[in-house]
Amino acid sequence: ARRPSPPPRRPAPPRAARAAPGAPRPAGSRKMLRKLLGKDTETYSIAEEFIVTRLASARERLVIEGGRVNTKSETGFNACRLFLLSLDAAAKEMRLDAAPRQYRVAFTINYRTLFPDQARNYRVDVLEASVEQYAVIWVNGDKFEFSAEAMRRAEALQRSWAELGALLERWGQSQSGDQPRGVTRPSRAELRNSLVALDFSWASFEHKYITELIDIEEKARRLVVQAVDHQHCLQRMEAAQVGCDVLATTQQGAAYHQELRKLVSCIAHLNSVANFSRKGRDDLRVEVYLDAVATLRRCDGAEQRGEGAELVAAARLIAQDVVESFDALREYFREVERCLERVDPHLCNNAGLVARLVDWEESWEVGTRYVQREKLLSSLCDIVAEIRVAQRLNPTLQQMCEDCDVEFFLVLPRMIWLRFLARPEQHAELLGSILPHRFRVDKESHTASPELQAFIDWYQATQGLLARAFGGEPAAAERTAWETLVRRVVKGSHEDDALSALKAPLRAEAHAAVEELMHDLERWSIELQRHCPEDWNQCSAIVVQCLTRGGPRPKPGPFKV
Repeated sequence: ARRPSPPPRRPAPPRAARAAPGAPRPAGSRKMLRKLLGKDTETYSIAEEFIVTRLASARERLVIEGGRVNTKSETGFNACRLFLLSLDAAAKEMRLDAAPRQYRVAFTINYRTLFPDQARNYRVDVLEASVEQYAVIWVNGDKFEFSAEAMRRAEALQRSWAELGALLERWGQSQSGDQPRGVTRPSRAELRNSLVALDFSWASFEHKYITELIDIEEKARRLVVQAVDHQHCLQRMEAAQVGCDVLATTQQGAAYHQELRKLVSCIAHLNSVANFSRKGRDDLRVEVYLDAVATLRRCDGAEQRGEGAELVAAARLIAQDVVESFDALREYFREVERCLERVDPHLCNNAGLVARLVDWEESWEVGTRYVQREKLLSSLCDIVAEIRVAQRLNPTLQQMCEDCDVEFFLVLPRMIWLRFLARPEQHAELLGSILPHRFRVDKESHTASPELQAFIDWYQATQGLLARAFGGEPAAAERTAWETLVRRVVKGSHEDDALSALKAPLRAEAHAAVEELMHDLERWSIELQRHCPEDWNQCSAIVVQCLTRGGPRPKPGPFKV
């Protein structure tokens, strides 16, 4: 039997004709695909719309004053920084090629740290420079000018900035509900072109501005570079004369002196522009150093001859400070030679340099006052030596000095006056430097005023009375009288044990004379402290330093630029 044939199949529905290879796609699908890929020149992708909206919002938060972006305040700086970050993000999202920035390779290491690669890296300070357009800047007291080309590029950047701002303002208005009539959202092409123009203007200005800034900074560092060069020359001369005193060598002495003078002059100039912690003096000369070296040699000779070290202790300490502060600066220049690029062109911002300049100025200022004036130095040495003797007589005085007790600074002017009254000719120049109105200067002699001379006469009368009261050998009696007055000055008015050894008939007279002298002494002590506080503070500080510092000054800490 034959099998029945299958039922006929239904005809399949007609299939859409396939496009021939190379045939154009429908316009709608092509546009959608380009939008998804972000390659449509007219249509924003969803991500682009979001990033541009965020950029426009960041622009609205900028602090504008007088039509210019304010970056000086913390709020203004932060708002500008966020806007620049959004600007970079928008350029990346829209796949815009950055302007070439190969010029950054030639930047110094400091600026390569700020601009480490070829990325846009928009910085607030660069924008700020283009806004302010300062053609002149002052660094370390010197005037530097930017070129006209740098100013032209700054203006071009500001024009691009303004054009982008106008587009973003239109964008913000188009997003708001109250869009003004006739205002349309900027097209993608407009925004792309504006972002590209801004980036090229930015790179152009950044290149010129930073390059000229680097040149200005190199010129601003020239004082340090010159000091390094002079220090290097001195070091070579010293190395060539190993084991010899270069200052005393006739062959190298003149050249060494000249180079030494140049280095000191360079340091003085550095001090005037960088040392804002003190006076910034530029009048300290090499003679201070030479006299300090000569003083140290005299101190060595005196000690070798067996003279008391206490008599020259103050002179040695002051001279050592002059030499060591200079050596510390030379050591700084040796260290900084390895890292000159780290030196801030505003020299006052270099903490290590300023610290050593402060020490140098203070030491050399004291050296100018005392080391270069032999009578003052001799007077100071005598006062320090006598105070040391007084400390042995009164151990409490030594403790007061070591503790820098307030009581010590009441005793110190009395001690200085006592020493002057005992030897007015030796100490007249020292007292005259603090109380010039109490002396008449004739050539190199100091004559006390009538009132001061009366005080001297009263002291001598009191001291003579005490010496006669104690009796015995005149020299020993005078020394006992001096020690009695010293004890009285240290202990104060409440204790008169020093006079208890006197015989009864003379005790009352001596006591009255001493008390009257102490009363006058207090008035003169106050005048010594208050007439010229700066000079007195310097003098008292040196005395305290000589009394409390036994060895060389402490070494500076780790190197700082």
